[in-house]
Amino acid sequence: MPESPEVQALVDELESTLRGRAVASVDVVEFRVTKTRSRPLTTLVGERVLGVTRHGKLLAIDFDGSELLVVSLGRHGWARWGAGETDAAADAAAASADAPADTEPPPPTLVSLEFDGDAVLELTDAGGWVSLGCWVVDEANEVAAIAKHGPDPADPAFTRAEFDRAVAGRRKQLKAILQEQESLAGIGNAYSDEILFAARLSPVAHAATLADDELARLFEATTSTIRDAIEARRGIPIDRLKAAKVAAMRVHGRAGEPCPGDCGGEIRDFSFASTTAQYCPECQTGGELLPLKEG
Repeated sequence: MPESPEVQALVDELESTLRGRAVASVDVVEFRVTKTRSRPLTTLVGERVLGVTRHGKLLAIDFDGSELLVVSLGRHGWARWGAGETDAAADAAAASADAPADTEPPPPTLVSLEFDGDAVLELTDAGGWVSLGCWVVDEANEVAAIAKHGPDPADPAFTRAEFDRAVAGRRKQLKAILQEQESLAGIGNAYSDEILFAARLSPVAHAATLADDELARLFEATTSTIRDAIEARRGIPIDRLKAAKVAAMRVHGRAGEPCPGDCGGEIRDFSFASTTAQYCPECQTGGELLPLKEG
């Protein structure tokens, strides 16, 4: 699932490539992607891009007709340059030719937007169900997911007071709070694992049980993990971002590998909600093994 560091890098590339370009045509391959049926994506034809912004894990393309195209990448959605890839995007891809490329087959294109200047943006979805979503709205807050967002730890103005309001005293597991977009925007399964490892806290501990120093560690781990990741992804072409994210993970997706904290332990899987997450028992749970569903 794309999270704020990768979405921010995507936004930066779209901004630099598409700003000032007008939409020449729109092709919606999968009708379920369109969430505003009374305002289809084809209404954007002729509109010129003013800018691109991030809202948690969603992005918004601002057009000069006072319209926004809001895109939720969902669990498996992403974007790529199509056959009309711009020279700038091609140069960036060539510059990163020595970086490891994804080996998975390319996901299907569900929406294609062609811009003047021979730029084609394809929105894709690799899941077994359609998780990609697109809205044409006047204001970003018209999209319910954005309207409900909590504060974003990537924001330089994000404060300890905002963090405490979202976390402190709650009788809810830490990993669940970190992934709850209404509490803290932009964090998903992968970065919540990384944050909790950095803070040396159990993912299933309730926030209400944390001492003041543990809350302080969690605040520091949350802001530094997300902000450092955003800086690390900056300038990486969008077709390389997934590989860059996977390579940067210290515990997420590392089950069976030695703990990077030099505790002598091993990274383990555990079941969380409908997915699998990772942690170090020695560093985070006092040696306790968290349950893992069979199959």
